[in-house]
Amino acid sequence: MEKFQSPLSPVNDRHNGNGNGNGKHTPQFLPIYPSEKIDEQNEELDLLQILAIFRRRWPVVLGVAVAAIAATAFHTLNQTPIYEGKFRILVEPVTAESNLAELTPIGNNLRNTGLDYQTQIQVLQSPELLANIVKQLQRRYADLTYSALISNLTITRPQETKILEIRYRSSNPEKIQVTLEHLAQGYLKYSLEERQTNLRQGIQFVEDQLPLLQRRVDQLQEQLQAFRQAHNLINPEAQAPKLADRSAALAQQRLEIDKKLAETRTYFMTLQEETGAVAALNEATLYQQLISQLREVETEIAAESTRFQTQNPEIQVLLEKRERLLPLLRQEAKRVLGIELAKVATEIQTLNVRSQAISRAEAQLRQQVQQLPFLARQYTDLQRQLQIATESLDRFLANRETLQIEAAQTEIPWQLLAAPDKPQVPISPNIQRSLLLGVVSGILLGIGTALLLEKLDNVFRSPDILQEKTKLPLLGTIPFCEQLQSDREQVLLGNMTTAISRSFHTFIPDRQNLSGHYQTSTFLEAFRLLHTNIRLLSSDTPIRSLTISSALPSEGKSTIAVNLARAAAAMDQRVLLVDADLRRPQVHGLLDLPNLRGLSTAIATDLSLQEVIQAVPAIENLSAITSGQIPPDPTKLLSSRKMQQLMESVRDDFDLVIYDTPPLIGLADASLLATHTDGIITVVGMGKTKQATLKQALNSLAISHTPVLGLVANGLQRSAASSYGYYYYQNYQPHVEPTNGELTADE
Repeated sequence: MEKFQSPLSPVNDRHNGNGNGNGKHTPQFLPIYPSEKIDEQNEELDLLQILAIFRRRWPVVLGVAVAAIAATAFHTLNQTPIYEGKFRILVEPVTAESNLAELTPIGNNLRNTGLDYQTQIQVLQSPELLANIVKQLQRRYADLTYSALISNLTITRPQETKILEIRYRSSNPEKIQVTLEHLAQGYLKYSLEERQTNLRQGIQFVEDQLPLLQRRVDQLQEQLQAFRQAHNLINPEAQAPKLADRSAALAQQRLEIDKKLAETRTYFMTLQEETGAVAALNEATLYQQLISQLREVETEIAAESTRFQTQNPEIQVLLEKRERLLPLLRQEAKRVLGIELAKVATEIQTLNVRSQAISRAEAQLRQQVQQLPFLARQYTDLQRQLQIATESLDRFLANRETLQIEAAQTEIPWQLLAAPDKPQVPISPNIQRSLLLGVVSGILLGIGTALLLEKLDNVFRSPDILQEKTKLPLLGTIPFCEQLQSDREQVLLGNMTTAISRSFHTFIPDRQNLSGHYQTSTFLEAFRLLHTNIRLLSSDTPIRSLTISSALPSEGKSTIAVNLARAAAAMDQRVLLVDADLRRPQVHGLLDLPNLRGLSTAIATDLSLQEVIQAVPAIENLSAITSGQIPPDPTKLLSSRKMQQLMESVRDDFDLVIYDTPPLIGLADASLLATHTDGIITVVGMGKTKQATLKQALNSLAISHTPVLGLVANGLQRSAASSYGYYYYQNYQPHVEPTNGELTADE
């Protein structure tokens, strides 16, 4: 076999002028390799996709919507009518509050807190208040209980008014009126008697508690004053920052003392060494004078030694002078060093004393800091107790004034604004609203169900989704044809020859009748467009050979191959259709050709190409090589050197060579042949091919570095294909009217 070429080698060879390794020039286009995997993320659907979903799923939307509307209507029409009655009570005088509020310093707050409406509503719904009312109602309605009454009773305050609105619901309008009348009488009685009594009891309780609270506040104030005096502090929280600042200052002083002490000790030790002594003597004036004199004498001795001998009197005088200076020099050095050492020792002692003083101050400060949390806690406890006691005292004083004013206000009884009446119109069910909500919810539920089914559906439904998911060129869209579906049923019944022959001659006219069915059929025009798109892929050199396959069987690849070959032949191209599917061949049946000798025979024997190539009857320029006898190992034959030589030979003799190959999933046949052609076209059955299956097939092509020319969407329904046609049916009456179905004229 030839050496396997890199997928990018056709492009490189094109620029270098080397061809494609088969002795022929590579078409001038950039093959697409399926290195990008199918995007599995669900992107937002655009309007056209949503409309396409509705066209496919309209029975689901309609069924769910009708079911929801029917259920809503049935439930609404079978509900028991519910009535509601109400009455209103004015619980506070309209002007009395503002006048009484001015009598107290907290009167500005009484405008909003004169009556706690939420609490009042809870009281009106309490079992104690409703017990007598329930007993009275039970004389007429024995089954009425407190729970039944309170479950249908609603008390609200309309906005910020001084009115309470009492509502009661029941299926019996007369019961509603009777119940509301008893409630109105009971609440008015409560406003005159029990509510006044409760307010007076509250005032008496507050007045009894005020002296105790006052004494408690006084005791706590005295304890707080004694605590401050005993510990000489006003506020422990303010004392803490002062102690912290003082501690920081002492720490800074200690650092400075320790640093200076270390430097002084180091200097003291240096003085005891030769280097330090020399440095100290360099600063002694008298010592430096003696050194200067000694240097002068030595200079004179050196000068005279050049002229006289050592025994010369002048030299002897100079030597004696030097001997007298040396003891003085040593004595002065000892004196200077002694003074300096004493000075440094005194300074070290002083620094030690200061360090000890700082240590004592730090110890005292640490003791104060340790006591501070305990003192702060005691102080905080006293403050909190005093605050609680003071707040309680203030609250009781405010409540006493509030209760006194409220008691004055309640001297005026509640007023019934609207007497209870017998309701005439039920509030539930609202048939019009319920049906409207049923329609809206049914439509929304149907739409949601359709979208959910579409999301769960992993099958390609439209060419747009196919192109969006794969990011590969869509070369053609083949519409559904019912004639092929009926022919497939004939094949399944065993009448293959008759069915295929009838179908083929129905859709493949001869060259002399180009104005007939071929020119007007949407199905065949799709193949013209497919062939045109394939030719446009090449900018200079046309595509000479291609492979057609699909991910799985029954996606229409053989039908695509046959009709594409027919369309190319109709455009004056010499076309050879090779049935390379040595497992389940279909081309000979579709073209009604004998299959005694074919591709397998040419590879396995010494037959020449001329002996296996057959001219297709009634179709000019179209020849075919059938599969021949099915071999035991098709892959071995297709990967043989002779197969490659055959492909090179037919490429020179024809304008276009089309190879119909087995499916991609699980088989290597298509990939083996496609690497020696200009590329592969993958057929995708609309409504049949799953996204995961096509992804697996494209990934296998990517692994084998097989160039992919593009995709063909096969079996497109009329509703989805409407935007892809253009006056195909104008002034034309087809032999067989296409209807919905499935294009499966393949394996």
